Amino acid sequence: MIGIVDYGMGNLHSVSKALERLELDYVVTDDIEQLKKANGLLLPGVGAFPDAMKTLNEMGLTEFLREWAESGKPLLGICLGMQLLFEESAEHGETEGLKLLPGRVERFVGHTASGETYKVPHMGWNKLTFHKPEHKLLQDVEEGHVYFVHSYVVKHKDEDVLIASSEYDVTVPAVVGRDNVMGTQFHPEKSSHVGMSILRNFGELVTQGGESRE
Repeated sequence: MIGIVDYGMGNLHSVSKALERLELDYVVTDDIEQLKKANGLLLPGVGAFPDAMKTLNEMGLTEFLREWAESGKPLLGICLGMQLLFEESAEHGETEGLKLLPGRVERFVGHTASGETYKVPHMGWNKLTFHKPEHKLLQDVEEGHVYFVHSYVVKHKDEDVLIASSEYDVTVPAVVGRDNVMGTQFHPEKSSHVGMSILRNFGELVTQGGESRE
């Protein structure tokens, strides 16, 4: 069973409907005892990084998620949920993240090196480039287009965590992970067959109960 972490800042309906289409068992809850019964966790997220971390801290979910990551059971962050996996964010000041992956979240600059402007937020379909095509999240997945909505981008400190990327003036970490901790900057539940394939692969990881090491 997959536990969808409900902390009031996620696309819970669209994520849960996607899991239903894949015939994956899930529960949506903010109850830590219920989440402990899951075999894998989804951490969705929309909104601002500081608000999300404040809520997770107040609900006791920050420590729970860190302990979950240490347990070796699969954890997948989506959009803001992926950004929360990293060490810190510059959104509305400095905010500490879950510190499960090395890196920092910063706002898109909004202009190129030559001075040309581009739209922020990054919203729409962009093509994936695989850096680790052998990763279990990418099994039988094509380098297709996926749907992004974000104004902030991860600056990862370790190339080893980069599984797939996209381009939006800068290289955007699109799929990241280390062992059992993984994330997608895009919304897989809104990304047609490519995104659904990634969710299906996550479901298989959860069923296997193992880590995503190769």
